[in-house]
Amino acid sequence: MTHAAGPAVRIDGVVKRYGETVAVDGLSFEVERAQVLALLGPNGAGKTTTVEMCEGFVAPDSGAVRVLGLDPIADSERLRARIGVMLQGGGAYPGAKAGEMLDLVAAYSADPLDPDWLLRTLGLQDNRKTPYRRLSGGQQQRLALACALVGKPEIVFLDEPTAGLDAQARLIVWELIDALRRDGVTVVLTTHLMDEAEQLADQLVIIDHGRIVASGTPAEVTAHGAAGQLRFCAPPKLDLELLKSALPEGFSPRETTPGTYLIEGEINPQVLATVTAWCARVNVLATDIRIDQRRLEDVFLELTGRDLRG
Repeated sequence: MTHAAGPAVRIDGVVKRYGETVAVDGLSFEVERAQVLALLGPNGAGKTTTVEMCEGFVAPDSGAVRVLGLDPIADSERLRARIGVMLQGGGAYPGAKAGEMLDLVAAYSADPLDPDWLLRTLGLQDNRKTPYRRLSGGQQQRLALACALVGKPEIVFLDEPTAGLDAQARLIVWELIDALRRDGVTVVLTTHLMDEAEQLADQLVIIDHGRIVASGTPAEVTAHGAAGQLRFCAPPKLDLELLKSALPEGFSPRETTPGTYLIEGEINPQVLATVTAWCARVNVLATDIRIDQRRLEDVFLELTGRDLRG
């Protein structure tokens, strides 16, 4: 696939308000071509509004959005054939048959993928004649993905592409997204699954209250702050002030769940030896000792908080 120069998506200083609510607050980022970008954030962070502006469904109040170098609203006719959109809920007529829906979407493209191949790939070959309303939630989700991909888009926007899928279907979707990237397709996806973002994305953008709070590769984002983690299990409610006083300055152990302890920082042999020696001194048997890099979920919760959002 031959691409023009420039990023697939450029968002520059975009603001979008709904009444008194600022959904997107001066957002700026770019998505390079033939890359997978995961747009992450808690409910109400502005993810959906951002994606809808890229798709041309919503106009920004200020700032600029460009997709494949075009304005998604002013140039919608030129852009529509070059992008794929996966909608939550599928946007389908309840009585339409799965195969009919996909054939209809394919008919809008000059050079579509083979709908039957796509149905087979996504495990829907036996559901070609099934009305949409009779598909399971996971089958509807896979059909929505098929409709987004059948037109061979240059860029595809995927909203929670594996929501409601079982482990086997989720793996198929992951493999399909990876194949899209290899074929030069740009993918912008939203997901609440941090392992999915780590597995698939070349770049992450984490937003909260309409602003970027972190961005970069998964490795860069997880390297933010503490460099590593030492975890161990022991009897609950240990006196961690005693352990803290034994550790080098800057290390603060905490009990994340009863009997599970976490120390974050630059974990080196001295820190490990200090923890095990302290446990021996207070006659505590530490089990399941392991050293990990920080997980994306840890960073996400630190940046966006742990409170539930509506």
